[in-house]
Amino acid sequence: MHPMVKPALRRGWRDLNTVQFGMAPAHAMVLGPVDTATGSLLTLLDGTRGLSLLRDEGRRMGLPDGHVDGLVERLARAGLLDDATGGGPAADALRGKPAVMDRLRPDHASLSLVAPEPGEALRRLAARRSLRVQVQGAGRVGVVLAAALAAAGVGHVDVHDGGCVEPWDVAPGGLPVEAIGERRDEAARRAVRRAAPDRPPRRGGVRSAPEEGDPGLSLVIIAPRDSLAVHAPDPAAAEPLITSGTPHLYAGVVEGTGVVGPLVLPGDTACVGCLDLGRTDRDPTWPRLLAQWRSGQSRQVPACDLTLSATVAGLAAGHALAFLDGELPSSAGARWEVSVPGFDWHARPVWQHPACPCGTGEKGKGEQTSDNERPHETMSGQQPHAARLSGTWRAHV
Repeated sequence: MHPMVKPALRRGWRDLNTVQFGMAPAHAMVLGPVDTATGSLLTLLDGTRGLSLLRDEGRRMGLPDGHVDGLVERLARAGLLDDATGGGPAADALRGKPAVMDRLRPDHASLSLVAPEPGEALRRLAARRSLRVQVQGAGRVGVVLAAALAAAGVGHVDVHDGGCVEPWDVAPGGLPVEAIGERRDEAARRAVRRAAPDRPPRRGGVRSAPEEGDPGLSLVIIAPRDSLAVHAPDPAAAEPLITSGTPHLYAGVVEGTGVVGPLVLPGDTACVGCLDLGRTDRDPTWPRLLAQWRSGQSRQVPACDLTLSATVAGLAAGHALAFLDGELPSSAGARWEVSVPGFDWHARPVWQHPACPCGTGEKGKGEQTSDNERPHETMSGQQPHAARLSGTWRAHV
């Protein structure tokens, strides 16, 4: 082990005996009391020395035996310590690619703030390289989202869509203007390859492009260009994903409103079938409206401005990465929505419906409440389902 105080947190002394790690309240921590010799020892925890050498340094500084180990243990318990050599074989392989590692250093630093165990941040980052994600939809949201995942180290990101690139599909970080007229899926895959810091590791055998419901997929992200498919996703289209147990996340823009969620964990959280049935329960005219909207094909350019699509793509990518890293984002069982011009995010719970064939209804009995009966959660609030789930979904395992 080569201990290092997590460099993502800036250090400052509150007084002679108290040191603060970090500025932002979400991750800042105060450590004390810290004597002068221990303060000097903190500067040596930079990942360049193993424990044996640190003990020698401690003895030269006049510190008692066991002091170095005690400090290391104390920092590790507080989540302030990283291991410059930890993370396992996959992390070692990533360290062996300095150019790739340099691209991913900001992501590694961010992961170190939420991964408490020493070496865990790089283990998670390295684990992303073997994951397979499919993005369905190559519009302003889908391509930017896919490129963000690839740039963050997800090794296999595939984009599915039909037709050719239109001028209004172009977006910074997504499809370039040079792609107008090309096949959407091919242009999107090139954008993903350009964003990736490294070629993905080879997998055993030769695989064709992943299909819907492929159990080898870590996550499917449904980011349709059609605003109706964002507002009212078709439950039938998700049946292969439900049947195969493939986690899937919805994201997109409908008439100036961005939507992220729900993240569907088949058998554990509500699906879009539950969403549809719940809407019908609350509004008997919902099926009539939906039938009218689906009966005609809109030929209008969608209301999806660049700032809104970038906002949706960023939040969806963040929720996707949290799930892929083994966390449970607040989009599990909820749809986060934001509208122009205020950009004020709020969450609408998606409750498990007893009549839905997805299989979660029995779990949800007694927990269902309509949107009108619960206040909307704010961006800082905790979505109710997320706290109840067991956390057994671990995409990197």
